Amino acid sequence: MSAVHLDAGHLEVAEAPTTPGTELGSPATGVAVPGTAAPPAGRAYAVARVGDVPPGEGRAFVAGGVQVAVFRLRDGSLHATQAACPHAGGPLADGQTDPDVLVCPLHLYGFRWSDGSSTGGVGPVRVHPVREVDGMLVIDV
Repeated sequence: MSAVHLDAGHLEVAEAPTTPGTELGSPATGVAVPGTAAPPAGRAYAVARVGDVPPGEGRAFVAGGVQVAVFRLRDGSLHATQAACPHAGGPLADGQTDPDVLVCPLHLYGFRWSDGSSTGGVGPVRVHPVREVDGMLVIDV
């Protein structure tokens, strides 16, 4: 993966996931990344090429030891959340989306892209800033 540079701030290429069976930039298979400390707040990581997430879909990646779900909506907008649903740990990257809400595939709880709040009475999800830089998906954790 080639280096990505930002005009301001710090950017790192996402480190190799510690989840067994995954490669750098590949979808993460688990929720927790054992044995990793929390990353410093506000660090930016290039997790994949934009084309690695097809329009209308989501994919899970590891950024700074944190598993995240990154989505590219059909309108081209990018969104990112924590990888696991707060209700029962469902894989949010497999959820359904629209321009306003992400729906967990397990029990259909919805979460607003704007602030991560729940539409159905469970706890919120953490949302992460995500953007395209030189063809790469860059996420702040």
